[in-house]
Amino acid sequence: MGTGMLVLVIVGITKCLSLVAYADQGYGTYYTPPYVPSACYGYQDEGVMIGAASDTLWNGGAACGRMYSITCIGGTNQGVVHPCTGQSVTIKIVDHCPSPGCQATIDLSQESFAIIADVAAGKIVIEYNQ
Repeated sequence: MGTGMLVLVIVGITKCLSLVAYADQGYGTYYTPPYVPSACYGYQDEGVMIGAASDTLWNGGAACGRMYSITCIGGTNQGVVHPCTGQSVTIKIVDHCPSPGCQATIDLSQESFAIIADVAAGKIVIEYNQ
């Protein structure tokens, strides 16, 4: 393998590792339709691959429109021992999940939650990055 190719491989591996290293962890829950109105888009329908940001991410509404890749990494409910499907989902922040009622870092639409976990779990441990 030539030196140039080796450098490209090392740069590629470093880039992949840096993306994994910057993933944050938190909790994911879900909410059910109707998804409008939302704090970010009012009555405009933004589809079902959406979520609501907790106070941690909300930042006075700056989170509106941000895209997050989310993966379930574990359960919090002893009733569903292995809730994760092994898949990831990309969602758009369209709403605010304010405290004290919000029990998650990101409150996902039911449809997006179902891609990454068994909805019977209700609350899961997630890894997310923008």
